[in-house]
Amino acid sequence: MNGPQGGATLVELAVVLAIAAVVYALAAPDLHALVTAQQLKATSGELFDAISHTRAQAIARGERVKLAPRDPAGADWTQGWTVFVDRDGDRQPGPQDEILAVHGPLPPGLRIDFSFTASAPPQYIAYNGAGRSCSDAAGQASRLGTLSLFHGGQVRRIKINMLGRVRMCNPARDEGCDGAQAPP
Repeated sequence: MNGPQGGATLVELAVVLAIAAVVYALAAPDLHALVTAQQLKATSGELFDAISHTRAQAIARGERVKLAPRDPAGADWTQGWTVFVDRDGDRQPGPQDEILAVHGPLPPGLRIDFSFTASAPPQYIAYNGAGRSCSDAAGQASRLGTLSLFHGGQVRRIKINMLGRVRMCNPARDEGCDGAQAPP
């Protein structure tokens, strides 16, 4: 029984591996772009949900609720954010405040630009008990603006109007989706 043996030769295996390497090399840039696009989509959705949650909690509680970056200086949203009831009025979540939600750091390379009325740090988004965006100084003064998220050459924007309504848009396909320019 010295018939032919089943299996692949070393040359056949090398050819298959070479073809797989070429296919992978061609697909890798597209795969990176796909991962980057998905990270931007997921993060913008999570931030949109956090803003909606902040507004819903303000209405349900009948008091001011804030969303602020976790950065101690109050300017870097890439470190994540916190939704809280600011009982001590210091714009930072602390021991006297009620923490409602916390989001951790964002994926590397993702950036957020904050462009609201009074955009200087500490940055925050606040809603009063009527569900309107407001400032710390005056609970009835509207505070509107845009959060722009940038990642891998793509942009998403979250816009809050003077009534506190929030919407998400893509400047590549939606009209009226203006905001900050992408960082270099």
